[in-house]
Amino acid sequence: MHILLVASAYNSLTQRVHAELRDRRHAVAVEVTPHGAAVRAAVQRHRPDLVVAPLLKAVVPRDVWTACTCLIVHPGPVGDRGPSSLDWAIDEDVDAWGVTVLQADEEMDAGDVWATVGLSVPRVAKSDLYRNEVSDAAIEAVLLAVDRFASGTYVPRPQIRLPRTAAARTRPYFRQAMRRISWHDDSTETVLRKLRGADSQPGVLDELLGGDWFLHGGHAEDALRGRPGELLATRAGAVCRATADGAVWIPELRARRGPGLPRACKLPATLALADRLPSLPEIPAPLYPTEGHRTWSDIRYREEGSVGLLSFSFPGGAMSTGHCRRLLDAYRAACSRPTAVLVLGGSRDFFSNGIHLNVIDAAADPAAESWANINAMNDLVEAVLTTTDRLVVSAIGGNAAAGGVMFALAADEVWCRSGSVLNPHYRRMGLYGSEYWTYTLPRRVGGPMAERLTEEARPVSAATAQSMGLVDRVVDCAPQDFTAEVTRLAARLAALPSAQLRVATKKAESERRTSTKPLAAYRAEELAHMRRTFSDPEAPYHALRRAFVRKQEAPTDFGSPGAVAARPADC
Repeated sequence: MHILLVASAYNSLTQRVHAELRDRRHAVAVEVTPHGAAVRAAVQRHRPDLVVAPLLKAVVPRDVWTACTCLIVHPGPVGDRGPSSLDWAIDEDVDAWGVTVLQADEEMDAGDVWATVGLSVPRVAKSDLYRNEVSDAAIEAVLLAVDRFASGTYVPRPQIRLPRTAAARTRPYFRQAMRRISWHDDSTETVLRKLRGADSQPGVLDELLGGDWFLHGGHAEDALRGRPGELLATRAGAVCRATADGAVWIPELRARRGPGLPRACKLPATLALADRLPSLPEIPAPLYPTEGHRTWSDIRYREEGSVGLLSFSFPGGAMSTGHCRRLLDAYRAACSRPTAVLVLGGSRDFFSNGIHLNVIDAAADPAAESWANINAMNDLVEAVLTTTDRLVVSAIGGNAAAGGVMFALAADEVWCRSGSVLNPHYRRMGLYGSEYWTYTLPRRVGGPMAERLTEEARPVSAATAQSMGLVDRVVDCAPQDFTAEVTRLAARLAALPSAQLRVATKKAESERRTSTKPLAAYRAEELAHMRRTFSDPEAPYHALRRAFVRKQEAPTDFGSPGAVAARPADC
C-alpha cells in the first residue's frame, strides 16, 4: 500500500512509524508539513492510498480528508482532546493513559476511531514517556489501524460509542502560567512534576540570577538544603536549587529570547549561566548508587555477580567533550573490576546521539569544539574496542543515532529494546563521521550495506537492525523492564562455559586485524575528513548544525523528503 506520512517534524515517533511501515513492505513517503496548505500539496503530489499523521500540529484541510482517508495519531485515550494531552496527564499524575488513531474530521481530535491502545504512565520525563510507552502504544495502534484500513471492511467507530477513561476530556493548551514554580511554596515533588511535564519542550519559564530562563529536566536531591529558590551547588554541568522542603538538580537551561531574535538552544546549566553564576561548591557525581537518599548522577556503575553495569543518561543523548571524558574515566574504573561481562548503557531512554551540537554551537570557536568533541568520542570508542580481557555488551534501551550508534558497535555484542530506532549515519548533518565506523560497521553488515546505510540515511527499526547484523539481540520488553532484563541476560552470558574462550578468541582476532591495518589508521582517515569539514566555514555542517540546534528548517535537502535532521528530535 502507498502510505504518505505527514508530520510537523521528523521526530522520533515519525521515524519509528516510517521504519515499522517499511518493514511491513508498504511504500512510504514522508513530508514535513508546517501548515494545512503544505498538507494539501503533499497529498496532491503523492496521491497516496492512505495518509498517516504521527505528529501534526497543522489542521488537515477539509478537501483533503474528504477525498482521502487521513489517520491522526493522538497521544491520549478516546475522548481526550486538545494540544497538550501528555502535559495534562503528567500534571494530573494519572497512572494510565492511551494513544488513539482517529480519522481527520471537522473538529480537532473528534473523528471516528480506527484503533486505541492503553499504556501505563511511570513517573518519568515527558519526552522519555513519549519516546517509550507512548511510542510503543502508538506503533501498536497505527499498525492495527493500517491493517484495518487495508482490509477494506472495517468501519471506524464514533467516539461516543466507545468507553472512556475518567480522565479523558477536552482540555486547553497547557500554558506557561500553569507550569510556574513557586520555590517558596512548592514541594520537591510538585517541582519535579512540573519539570517532568516540560523537560524537553517547552521547558519551565523561570527567573534566575537576573535573567529569564527555561528550565529543562529535574532530579530530586535529598541531602542538600537551603533557602527556597537558592542555588546550592553544581555537578557535572547541572545546578542544584532549593525547594520548599528539599532540592532539585536541573541539568539544562535555555535563555529566553525577545521577539525577532533567533531561538536560544538548551545548554548545560553551568555553561548557560557562565557569565553570572556565583561561586558554588562543585559536588562530584557519585559513580556508585547512593544509599539512603535520592540524588542525581548521569553516570552510574553497579555489579551483579560477575557482571558490571555502567549506565549513563545524558540529556537528549548528546555527549559533549566533558561527558565523553567523564564516561571514559568511569569505563576505565569499571574495567579495573574483576567482572566477566561489562554492560554499557542499559537505561530505558537514549543510548547516545553522538557529539553535542548545542555545546559546539555555543562555543567561542565551534570548529575547535567540534574537533575536541569528536576526538573525545574517539578516545571512548577506542577504549571499548581495545578491551580484550572481558566481553563488552552495548545495551540500547531507547534510540541511538550517528556517532552514538557507532559507539555501541564497538562492543562485542549489541542488544537493543524492541522499540528502539537506530540512525546509523551522519549524512544529514553534512559529516563523514568518525568513531571508527569505517572499521566496525562493515565488519557487522558488510561493505555494501554499510554504504547503503550511511548514504540513504534512513531510520532502522530494531527488528531490521537485527536482520542485517547491526545488532545481535532484540530484547522484547516494556521500557521499565529493560534494565532488569539486560542484567539477567548478561549474567547468563557470563555463566556460559564458552565465555572465556570467546574472550581469548576476541583478543587473537583483534591482534590479527590490527596487524593488517591498525585502529589508528582508521581513526586518522576518518578524522582527515572531519577536520576538513570543521575547518571550512562554508561546509554544510555549520549551517545544518545551527538550524538543528535552533529548530529551524534545514537550509539544504540532504535526503528523503521530510528528513531534515541528522538524528531524532527531543521528542
